[in-house]
Amino acid sequence: MSDELDVLKAVTAELVRAGISDGMGMNDTSSEMDQRYRALLMQRTGEERLIMGCAMRDTARAFVEASLRAQDPQATVESIRKGLFLRFYGQEFDAERRAKILAAIESSAHSVDK
Repeated sequence: MSDELDVLKAVTAELVRAGISDGMGMNDTSSEMDQRYRALLMQRTGEERLIMGCAMRDTARAFVEASLRAQDPQATVESIRKGLFLRFYGQEFDAERRAKILAAIESSAHSVDK
């Protein structure tokens, strides 16, 4: 996974150098449409927006879990939990902290097995 991230970082840097991107991601939505979309979202209640956000998170998790299972059909619950952590949050932590979190995931899985 680190190789993929390195490639993405390199491509982003090239796009920024070429003046094609500001490095903040692609946006092909006009300002007018973006404002209309935001207005539609803000018409919903806080509860409706929360439900939408939770549903999007659940969908993203299901996609990542399916991807992990496709890579390893025999994946354990522990390896799925580690994979989910790495995909969603792995780049948010330095290597030492990431290793501690992965060890905690592994340790909690073993304590459940007992």
